[in-house]
Amino acid sequence: MNRLAQESSPYLLQHAENPVDWHPWGEAAFALARERDVPVLLSVGYSTCHWCHVMAHESFEDDATAAQMNANFVNVKVDREERPDVDAVYMAATQAMTGQGGWPMTVFLTADAQPFYAGTYFPPRDGHGLPSFRRVLDSVTRAWTTERSQLLGSAQALSDHIREASQPTGGADALPADAPARAVDNLRRAFDAQHGGFGRAPKFPAPTTLDFLLTRADGRDMALGTLRAMLAGGIHDQLGGGFHRYSVDERWRVPHFEKMLYDNAQLTRTLLRAWQYTGDDTFADAARSTLAYLTREMRDATGGFYSAQDADTQGVEGLTFTWTPQEVRDVLPTADADLILAHLGIRDEGDFLDPHRPEYGRRSVPHVAVLAEHLAAQHGTTVPEIMTRLADLRASLLSTRQTRPQPGTDTKVLASWNGLALAAFADAARLLRDDTYLETAQGIATFIDTELRLPDGTLRHTWAQGMARVEGLLEDHALVALGLVALYQAGGDRTHLHRARELWHVVVRDFWNGDAGVFMASGGRAEALLTRQAPGFDSAVISDNAAAALLAVWMDRYFDEPDAAAHAQRTVNAFAPDMLAATGGFGGLWQAAAFLAAPHAEVAILGTPTQRAPLEAIAATLPLPFVALSYTTPGDDLPVLEQRPGGGLAYVCVGRTCDLPTRDPEVFRSQLEGLQARLDRVEQTQE
Repeated sequence: MNRLAQESSPYLLQHAENPVDWHPWGEAAFALARERDVPVLLSVGYSTCHWCHVMAHESFEDDATAAQMNANFVNVKVDREERPDVDAVYMAATQAMTGQGGWPMTVFLTADAQPFYAGTYFPPRDGHGLPSFRRVLDSVTRAWTTERSQLLGSAQALSDHIREASQPTGGADALPADAPARAVDNLRRAFDAQHGGFGRAPKFPAPTTLDFLLTRADGRDMALGTLRAMLAGGIHDQLGGGFHRYSVDERWRVPHFEKMLYDNAQLTRTLLRAWQYTGDDTFADAARSTLAYLTREMRDATGGFYSAQDADTQGVEGLTFTWTPQEVRDVLPTADADLILAHLGIRDEGDFLDPHRPEYGRRSVPHVAVLAEHLAAQHGTTVPEIMTRLADLRASLLSTRQTRPQPGTDTKVLASWNGLALAAFADAARLLRDDTYLETAQGIATFIDTELRLPDGTLRHTWAQGMARVEGLLEDHALVALGLVALYQAGGDRTHLHRARELWHVVVRDFWNGDAGVFMASGGRAEALLTRQAPGFDSAVISDNAAAALLAVWMDRYFDEPDAAAHAQRTVNAFAPDMLAATGGFGGLWQAAAFLAAPHAEVAILGTPTQRAPLEAIAATLPLPFVALSYTTPGDDLPVLEQRPGGGLAYVCVGRTCDLPTRDPEVFRSQLEGLQARLDRVEQTQE
C-alpha cells in the first residue's frame, strides 16, 4: 500500500492500491528525492477524467511500470481540483514545453520542484505518435544520470520563464470606449451561426462569455442561439437535467459525459438571465431541471455540493446516459416508445459505438430530434398535451435509468465551486420566487461557515471525509463572497452581505498585488510554490481576477468601500491587451468592465417579506445585471438603506438621484423600465 490511503481526496484514494509508491504533494516527498538523489515524477489528474483512468489502468496498475517508477523516481500524485495552485504552475510548464495541456499531466521535477520535462497522456506502448511511458521513464533516468548539468540548466530557464509569464502584460491604459463593441465583433467572427457556440468542435459551454453577451443588445442573439442549441443537444441531459462537460461535435449532439458542479451552477445563472431577457419559459424550466439534478445527485447531507460525476460507467463512457431503441421499447408501450424515440433521436444506427465494448451496441445520445410542435401536428393534438405526454415519458425513462449502474461521484466539496452553487440557488430563489431554493442556498452558506471557515475568517478549499484542507486560495474567497452577495439579494439577510465584505477584506489583504495591479491566485496561508499565478483567462470557471474584480465593484456599490472600484479598474486595465486579443477567454473580465462602466444604480425594496413580495415579483422579471439590489428590512448599516423607511416602499436610484418611492407595482415597473433604458443608453455610447 502506498501513502495515499490516508488522504481524503477521492481521486487520490482511487490510486491508494496502485503498486506505484505514491506520495501526496508535500515537503516530505521532495526531501526524499534529495536524499535519494532522484527526480520527482508528478502526476496530476482528477477523479472524473477519462484518460486519467486509462493511464492509471495501463501504467500505474502495471507491476513492471510501477517497479521502474519506484526505482528511479519519487512519485507524487495530485488532485488538480484539490490543489489548483499546484496544477496551474505545472500546467504552465507543460504548455510551455509541449504547446498544449490537459490531463492526466505528467511532469518531471528536480528536488527543488523545478520542472524539466512534461507531457499529458503517455500510452503504455508506442503508437498514436507518442512515445511509450516506459520509454519516457528510461529517457528521463538516462538524462538525469548522464546529462544532469544541462538538465538542471533547462529546469532553471523554464522556471524563470514560468515566473515571468505568470504576470499579465498590460499596464495602466484603460480599455478604449468602443472596446465592448469590438469584443462583440470579435466573438461574432468566431460564432457558429448554424449550430451556436464559438469555433469548431469540441465545443464548450463558456458561460462567462454567454453572460457578457446577454448584457449586450448587439450580442444577445449569439448567447440565446447558443443556449437554445445546447438545450436541444445531447450535452443537455434530456432525461435527468443538467449538462455534461462539453460536446465532441459541432452540433452539441455527443458530449463528453462527465458532469461538473461548476458547469451546472454557472449555466443555471446564465439560463435564468436568458429567461429574464426573453420571457421564454424554456430557459427557466432548464434552470429548474438543472437544480433538481444537483439536489438529487450532488448534494451532501451536510448541505454542501459534490464536485463531479464520472463520464464512464463500468469502463464505458456514457453507458448510463445512452440508449438503444430496444432498451426504450423494453420500458414503454409501442405507441409511447415510438413517440419518445422520434422526439429524442434514438435510432438503430446510434451516435457511436465503443470499439472496446461492442457488446453494448451502437448507442444514441438523447437529444431533441423532432420538436414538440411537429409531433403535435403529426399526432393531431395540441402542443401542451404533447409536451405533458413527453414529460411523462422522459420521467419513465429516467426512472429506469436510475436503476442502471451509475457513474462514480467525486464527493469532495470545494469552497469555490460551492460559492458558484450558492449563487445559482440564490438567483433561482429570487427570480423564480421559490423558497425551496433559498433554503438550499442558506444550507450551502451554513456548510461553508461551519466546515470551511477558519477562526480568522479565511476559508479552506476542500472538504472530504469530514476533513477540511488546503488554505490560501483566492478562488474560494472571491467566489464564496459573490455567492453571499447573491444570497443577500435573494433573502434580504444583511448578515450575508457583511460576511461578503469580510471576505473582500481578506482578498485585498492576502491576494492583492499593488505593484502589478492584479490579484494573485494564492497568498495568505498558502504554500509557497515555484511562482504565484495571476489568472485572468476564464477556464471552465470564471477566472480568479474576474471574480475578484466583480466582487470589488459590488463592494463599491453597496458599501462605498475605499479603493474597491480602483482595484477592479486596475485589474481590467492589466488584462486589457489580452482581453482584446482573445475575447472569448475573458468573459468574466468583460463583465467586470461593463459593470465599471455602468452608472451607480440601486434598487431597494424595504419592508416585511409580505410587504415586499408584489414588488419583488416585478423586479424578478426584469434583467438588472449591474444594479445593487436590496430586498430587505430598513436599516442604517448599509449606505443604500440609510434613512429610508420601509412599509413596502421601493426606491429606484441612479447616481444617488432617486425616483419617488412607491408601493404601486405598476409605477415600480415603469421606473425599472426607465432604469433599463438608461443602462442601454450607456451601452450605445460604447459602440
